[in-house]
Amino acid sequence: MTDDLAPVRFDTKIAVLLRDDLQTWQRLNVTAFLVSGLGTAVPELVGEPYADADGTPYLPMFRQPVLVLEGGKEMLTTAHTRAVGRGVALSVFTSDLFSTGNDRDNRAAVRAVRRDGMDLVGLAVHGPRNALDKILKGASMHS
Repeated sequence: MTDDLAPVRFDTKIAVLLRDDLQTWQRLNVTAFLVSGLGTAVPELVGEPYADADGTPYLPMFRQPVLVLEGGKEMLTTAHTRAVGRGVALSVFTSDLFSTGNDRDNRAAVRAVRRDGMDLVGLAVHGPRNALDKILKGASMHS
């Protein structure tokens, strides 16, 4: 017998790490872009569609919480290196993307810079809880 009221414990985590010097609008924009990548790359993260009591349909969302963390530029570089090394699902946002206006130019801006030279302002990761704990070690909860 299962307890339908028991808290759900996930084996994986979804986390966004933002650079701590971003303006509020940048933090929101970067977070939205980053998580959109995870939802398409890992379809099982997305739950079933929603509907209200009147039957109005709404789009599905992630099945589990998204942690939003922050850290300095060095923290992002370290977390990025760890995430690449562990092979977890990863999306990145670089400072160059604030000056582009479309997906094609965004991809070109990322492609133009070597991995170790990216000016990261945010990244999103999905993977096993213990792996993400190690990848994000040193980051703090977003305030």
